Amino acid sequence: MTIYITQGRYTREAIKGMIVKPEDRSDAISRAMSKVGGRENTRNVQGGFMNTSRRLLLAAALMVGFAGSAAADTYPSRPIKLIVPFGAGGPADVFARVLAEHMSESVKQSVVVENRPGAGSIIGTEAVRQSAPDGYTLLVMSNTHTTNESLMPNKPFQLMRDFVPVAPINYSDLLMVIHPSVQAKDLKEFIELAKSKPGQLNYASSGPGTPYHMAGELFKAMSKTDIQHVPHKASGDARNSVIGGHVQMMFDAITTMRAVAEGGQVRAIATTGTKRSALTPNIPTVAEAGVPGYEATIWLGVMAPKGTPADVVALLNKEINKVIDKPAVTEAWAKQGAVPMHMSVAEFDAYLKKDIEKWAEVVKISGAKAN
Repeated sequence: MTIYITQGRYTREAIKGMIVKPEDRSDAISRAMSKVGGRENTRNVQGGFMNTSRRLLLAAALMVGFAGSAAADTYPSRPIKLIVPFGAGGPADVFARVLAEHMSESVKQSVVVENRPGAGSIIGTEAVRQSAPDGYTLLVMSNTHTTNESLMPNKPFQLMRDFVPVAPINYSDLLMVIHPSVQAKDLKEFIELAKSKPGQLNYASSGPGTPYHMAGELFKAMSKTDIQHVPHKASGDARNSVIGGHVQMMFDAITTMRAVAEGGQVRAIATTGTKRSALTPNIPTVAEAGVPGYEATIWLGVMAPKGTPADVVALLNKEINKVIDKPAVTEAWAKQGAVPMHMSVAEFDAYLKKDIEKWAEVVKISGAKAN
């Protein structure tokens, strides 16, 4: 902590390195004031009295310094809100609710989920940015956010400037599906069809910059096909479009689309991981079925507004990791194709920066646009 008081070098020395328990704060303030007073008495005392104004300034500064710790001591004292900037029914919504349920039990406070979809996650994300940095309003985010750093450079926020990393949640592969009316029984035939009809086929996503959008753009670039992007407000809307035959193709989270494919409403032709999913062992990866080197996933995490106290962030990281380490949670997620991501705050920070760089390169190579 640095305190700026005119000729106040002794006040800085007095509190340097001072770490105290909450119950000792009053004594610590008194000791620091006495320490400053003793030195000031030898030089700046007139009429035998200490400069009272400086003592008051020091006391105020110390109280500010202790405020963050005081907040963490009682956090959380009221409900926590998880803002999901995506529509209901998608992976972010589904897994945020699991997280909220288990965190509520652990922190002894309600943790509620609020969906604020729109504009490729911009609307909900901006709402969190404008919230108080106190740990009570958090952002459930995904690689949509790291992609949008390069895809939407003029958005009202910058991820690493306006938010602080808290913890990742999980990741899962995507499932590439086509409507049953499409004249292709596998990925190879779909690529041939797309090349024979440049610009005539289309694919759905839940909005610009989403993992589904970028999976499609990466596929177009690597397969050298011309397929039109049709963005939707939410993943449920995009899903309904491909089910209804309004669009021909979609990349969707395997956690939500697998059941639809098994029900025959769409035809699954590939998965997007580096190896076949245990949930769909008979479906090849995009890489092995015709586009070597292709890989795309969706991951989820939590961030907080810039300025959220570090000890509050550390507590949230600990609580989130406790949830994703629960056997009941990991086992349930495994059945859905989701893999927990366990990281410290610093590790998640490094992961985000690396992912921003990765998708910036994909945006550049693919020529993806925010539309």
